[in-house]
Amino acid sequence: MRSRPLAGVLAAITVALTGTRVSAIALPWFVYVSTGSAAHTGLVAFAEMAPYVLVKALAGPIVDRVGPRRVSWATDVVSAAAAGVVVALHVIGVLSLGMLVPLVALIGAARGPGDLAKEIMIPEAAERGRVPLERATGLMGVTERLAQTVGPAAGGAIVVAFGPMTSLGLSAGCFALGSVIVAWALPRGMGQGAIGQPGMAQGAAGQGGQGGQAQGAAGQGGQARRGEGEGYWRRFGQGLAFLRGQPLLLAVIVVVGVTNLLDAAFSQVLAAVWAKESGHGPGVLGLNSSVMGAAAVGGSLVAAAVAHRMRRRPVFFVAFLLAGPLRFLALAGDAPVWVIVAVFGVSGFAGGFLNPILAAITYERVPRELLGRVGALQTSLAWAGIPLGGLLAGAAVSVAGLAPVLLVCGATYALVTGLAGLHPQWREMDRRRTRPAAPAPGESTGTAAAVALAAPGGPGDDGPPGGPPAGPPGGAGRGGVSGG
Repeated sequence: MRSRPLAGVLAAITVALTGTRVSAIALPWFVYVSTGSAAHTGLVAFAEMAPYVLVKALAGPIVDRVGPRRVSWATDVVSAAAAGVVVALHVIGVLSLGMLVPLVALIGAARGPGDLAKEIMIPEAAERGRVPLERATGLMGVTERLAQTVGPAAGGAIVVAFGPMTSLGLSAGCFALGSVIVAWALPRGMGQGAIGQPGMAQGAAGQGGQGGQAQGAAGQGGQARRGEGEGYWRRFGQGLAFLRGQPLLLAVIVVVGVTNLLDAAFSQVLAAVWAKESGHGPGVLGLNSSVMGAAAVGGSLVAAAVAHRMRRRPVFFVAFLLAGPLRFLALAGDAPVWVIVAVFGVSGFAGGFLNPILAAITYERVPRELLGRVGALQTSLAWAGIPLGGLLAGAAVSVAGLAPVLLVCGATYALVTGLAGLHPQWREMDRRRTRPAAPAPGESTGTAAAVALAAPGGPGDDGPPGGPPAGPPGGAGRGGVSGG
């Protein structure tokens, strides 16, 4: 069945993200309630996210070499096992903070390459199903948003009814199910068919003043093919050299890096502290996240249907302004619950447009054979501030209090996204829009060939699908940690 690989990848992404979103409610709530310390809450979040970002940054050449299918199911197994160990230690009553931190770090280290592997299988899977760029990335956005909707609602309800440790058991089950889906639904060798094939960026040569960059991409692709037998660091350097020659991708990394840090501060510490100090508890915390996720599903569906007919630049920055600062300001103003829920809904709908656009501009520019190493570097650099978000937020709340920190974060979010949109570099978002060419009879569907369309930003501009998620993976929730 032609659509089975795409459906399989999307299903694996959905269950894996659902597991992390379920536990993302339990983790900050449990740590803060157990210790009474915002700084400790940030510390545990750092223990997971620092290995996630570091290992993901270094995993690209290995994923390209070993194959994303193998890496995906193997790392899901490791994540499930580590989460299961935490549950077992809690059951026998010996779980301490000193035991929790390294297990959380192991989960983060496994999730990094596992998430990367799933991301870079999207282009080939969607190409097999003849799905255009914005539609495929929109569908991936829908799966992420569905996980963001179901996960927090389930996490909040489970924490209230059964405690946070049950959430971790559900997360472990989701990781294990993701491994089974990848092993069953995806053909062996998937993700490796593009090695030795032309890079997709070659199809954009000569378009709208982009010929030089596209030819550079083709040259990097040729280096990758010639260097298939080269060592790890040589392959890593090829990805780094390619990324350095892409000004728009570097600009994306800077803006998304700042907003990811602020989002991490919000999700890892600030939201939990607000829920505790306001008296609303984890139930309302989960409701906010679920409403935001449900609205984001609607936004992603709209993006999947019409994004290829819209100009990306204005949509991208308006969506960013609506998706970010409003949440901080609503909590800082101690608005009524119904107002806060409405704000999260607006933010979620706007946020549904972001990932399809980010994914599209990435896969239009990166040759298929470089996806692993370039995608790993791009995502890891953009996520470099996430491990620090919880630490900085915890320290800031301890010194200044919750409301001032929320106001500063919201203002910073608006300033960064608003000013970035004025830079002329972002006009390149609409200057290279492509769609996959149908393979000739007998041609491998792993080929990343693409043909350029006419006017930038014109209607019907489709392209090779795929793309990385923009949001952090959440937390591996757990409970019953003793002090020390």
